[in-house]
Amino acid sequence: MQFMDYDLELEKVISKIKLENARRVCIQLPDGLKPKAGEIAEKLEKETEATVITWAGSCYGACDIPLQVELLGVDLLIQWGHSEWM
Repeated sequence: MQFMDYDLELEKVISKIKLENARRVCIQLPDGLKPKAGEIAEKLEKETEATVITWAGSCYGACDIPLQVELLGVDLLIQWGHSEWM
């Protein structure tokens, strides 16, 4: 699934959710992708048995981990950014 000029690699995310048998997944998106959060969560929930929660707080890179997410009982945190990781 592509949004703007970004390839979110959702098939890889779906595979990871299934591999980890994650039941509750949190997605963390930069501000530019947050308007698409519902569409992203819907696809992930449709393709897996997971419940997807969208983190509405900040996302300034891989070091900006939402520490409070543990309180939500999340099995897996998926982060997206604007830059490609090599």
